[in-house]
Amino acid sequence: MKDGERDELGLILKASNSRRSQIGKVYGLWCKSDDQGVYLVCQRYGGSFLEKFADWRNGFVVENESNGVLLDTTNFAMIGMEICEAVSALHSEGLFIGCLAMNCFGFDDFGHVHIDFNEALVMSRNVRWIIAEAILKKEEFQFSSRSDALETLAFVSPELLSELLQTDATDLDCGAMFVVGYGSDVWSLACVLLWLLIGEPFTDLMCNYFHCLVPLPSDENGSDYSGLYMNWMEKVRTSLDTKMISEFVPLREILCGCLNYDPGSRPTVIDVWKCIRELVIKPKFDIMVSLPRVVNDNKEHCLFLRELCQLQKKTNKTLERQLVNGLQEKDDNGREVVDQDGEVRMDGDLVEGLSGGHVKYIDLKGHLDCITGLAVGGGFLFSSSFDKTVHVWSLQDFTHVHKFIGHEHKVMSVVYADEEQPLCISGDSGGGIFIWGISYPFGQEPIKKLYEQKDWRYSGIHALAISGNGYLYTGSGDKSIKAWSLKDYTLSCTMNGHKSVVSTLAVCNGVLYSGSWDGTIRLWCLTDHSPLTVLGEDAPGNLASVLSLSAYGDALVVAYENGCLKIWRNNMLLKSKESHKGAIFAVGMEGKWLFTGGWDKVVNVQELLGDEFQIDAMDFGSIACDSVVTALLYWQGKLFVGQADRIIKVFYYGS
Repeated sequence: MKDGERDELGLILKASNSRRSQIGKVYGLWCKSDDQGVYLVCQRYGGSFLEKFADWRNGFVVENESNGVLLDTTNFAMIGMEICEAVSALHSEGLFIGCLAMNCFGFDDFGHVHIDFNEALVMSRNVRWIIAEAILKKEEFQFSSRSDALETLAFVSPELLSELLQTDATDLDCGAMFVVGYGSDVWSLACVLLWLLIGEPFTDLMCNYFHCLVPLPSDENGSDYSGLYMNWMEKVRTSLDTKMISEFVPLREILCGCLNYDPGSRPTVIDVWKCIRELVIKPKFDIMVSLPRVVNDNKEHCLFLRELCQLQKKTNKTLERQLVNGLQEKDDNGREVVDQDGEVRMDGDLVEGLSGGHVKYIDLKGHLDCITGLAVGGGFLFSSSFDKTVHVWSLQDFTHVHKFIGHEHKVMSVVYADEEQPLCISGDSGGGIFIWGISYPFGQEPIKKLYEQKDWRYSGIHALAISGNGYLYTGSGDKSIKAWSLKDYTLSCTMNGHKSVVSTLAVCNGVLYSGSWDGTIRLWCLTDHSPLTVLGEDAPGNLASVLSLSAYGDALVVAYENGCLKIWRNNMLLKSKESHKGAIFAVGMEGKWLFTGGWDKVVNVQELLGDEFQIDAMDFGSIACDSVVTALLYWQGKLFVGQADRIIKVFYYGS
């Protein structure tokens, strides 16, 4: 750790261990041996602002029949004062963040507000990354068209934004330069309070803010920053006037003062606190006010501009590669398979390496329970698990990029949807379907949550599939397949016919294939969702449960609980063989190559040979695994194997 990083960590620890209860506790560092990362360990509280106020679209302003609007004065004043006290407590320790947002604040078990250092540092890095991405593209800044970037940048003061732009791109004219200081937190404080007051319309205001204040490289004639700023401030005043009655004029004025372009002209945090307090306690009756905390201007330290929030220095080529693929910067963990540019060296296709004994692998560790699904798209690998999470991995250097959290039940399946807005979709055993946006920085909340009708008799989602024509298909414990529109996220159709759990789904050539524990495979038309035919229904003896299937061209491979593998071509059964000793949980197919894995902890690789009248699966090789194989995915010469021991193995050809 660098000297600057150690000094900064010391300042954070000192502030968090002070007697100021409004500053979140930081306990120290934790080194994770898996990725050689060093993590800041902070106290976890009852909930963040984003969680508590997610449904408050209109803020603390509510409709009232008598005067049109009404400010929920008491609630706003109590929360607003505690926000000010938390920021003031930080300033009294000689620290300021430089950029505070909604996710930087949270509630403890008693409902008191505190500043979360961990969230503040994460947000600071996200801001730096977005700025670096915009500068690298060498084009007009399009923050307003990206909701994720806008939500991240909405709380950044103009002087901090100018500091970042001047540091990374000296050819940009950013207008008058001001020093980043305590006043930068005052700007962010006002933005947080405005968000609480106004709600969603605040985002539109900040969209206008970026149009006015962010310099455009294409503007050769320069910009009238003063005039643009004044026009924007007038819009802010108008918005506040329509939301508040005349009694709250002082609050409106001080919030507008906090948004002064010159940080030296902004009121102090204590001034804001006093103004909010007067909403509930008039000055002549206020006998409990203590002296304001003294801020030592001689020892101010901005966390945003110091070491812990810095991005690692990269060459333009490396940075551009990472930004295009949406990757966070990570160490390569010392793996010999990673070259200087962070890419895994491959000498060819896995199958070629298998014949010559040149198969290598990488372990992806991060999940806490059995892997249940794998999907690829947008430069990422997505993995689902019984640990109720979906993890995102880089396909370039196989580093861990993000973790989607929110499911309350085991995540049973995951798919990638290559829509106009790329999506990752996960389904859980409680019937929950979570739709996640795929753009960096990744959001913490899903774009949409869908829920199947709950019934105690059934076990939720078991399988997912994407059609490519705007539909998501779910296979469920209630024996049905459901089609959901990805345009408006509504249930479009329910397909019935199976007599037990629908355990696996696949889409190929305009046909949806569904496999069930009832031992049959049903085919459905993607155009009108009508049934086409049923396979396996006439099989002699007891039917084994279908656990997995894969379709490619006119071939369909089905894996069963008893270790049997069956191959259909043009709906005719051409081959049946015992492929594994025990249940086959996963099957994948690419061209003539077939990959299967299951209970016996082995991945078998077979070559499909034959024509439309006959087919055979010739054993080509096998790969021994450390645990039961629960998921398989073959992609661009690499084989991803999900295991019951919570590890994902990436097998590839390496000399």
